[in-house]
Amino acid sequence: MSGHSKWSSIKHKKAATDAKKGKIFSKLAKEISVTAKLGGGDPDANARLRTILTKARAANMPAANIDKAIKKGTGELPGVSYEEASYECYGPGGVAIMMTVLTDNKNRTVAELRHLIDKHNGRMADAGSVSWLFEKKGLIVISKNVISEDDLIEIALEAGADDVSSDDDESYEIYTDPREFAAVKEQIEAREVPIESADLSMIPKTTVQLTGKEAKQTLTLVELLEDHDDTQEVHANFDIPSELVAEIAGE
Repeated sequence: MSGHSKWSSIKHKKAATDAKKGKIFSKLAKEISVTAKLGGGDPDANARLRTILTKARAANMPAANIDKAIKKGTGELPGVSYEEASYECYGPGGVAIMMTVLTDNKNRTVAELRHLIDKHNGRMADAGSVSWLFEKKGLIVISKNVISEDDLIEIALEAGADDVSSDDDESYEIYTDPREFAAVKEQIEAREVPIESADLSMIPKTTVQLTGKEAKQTLTLVELLEDHDDTQEVHANFDIPSELVAEIAGE
């Protein structure tokens, strides 16, 4: 997971100053609206909404935008009706990729995603072909600059986390059962440990090691899929050396 974790860390840091922040806010607004529509606009009674609002605040999304998105979801304000869908594909080197989208036109979205995938040496896969390679977990990322590994392990495991790992020089990854995610996150926050990112994620059970041309092609494809207007999440099981990820990301 080292390469994938490193890529996630780079994306998180870029998001704070990314010139495409308007697009980030747009994607978050979609997700907030759909979640409020499905489970109500009260975050105290809608756990999924609480998680998304944490992401939105971490991205410095204005409170007015958040409130507007919630009201569109609950019907207090007019808004577009979005559908949630998942698609699966194989990327260069046989990497498994899963995409979650929110769209007002499934036919358009899948056609555009298929075009991107075909153009970058991948192929669409049938439903279920890829998803079995992943399991849903809570993932909390902590900078190594703010706490020692021993102290973090003690806090995380005491709070109910499954595991704490470290695949690079910059961050720790805490993995939780989805049902324990909120409690673990709250306990870490209560101990005043700064969190870089926290979300429910699809963690690969096995990984595909990539180097050279295939590594670069895969990161290019993943970034393009993430940048698509309708894409909310992209998960992949590549393992690329951290130094190579940083080199490619800096090009």
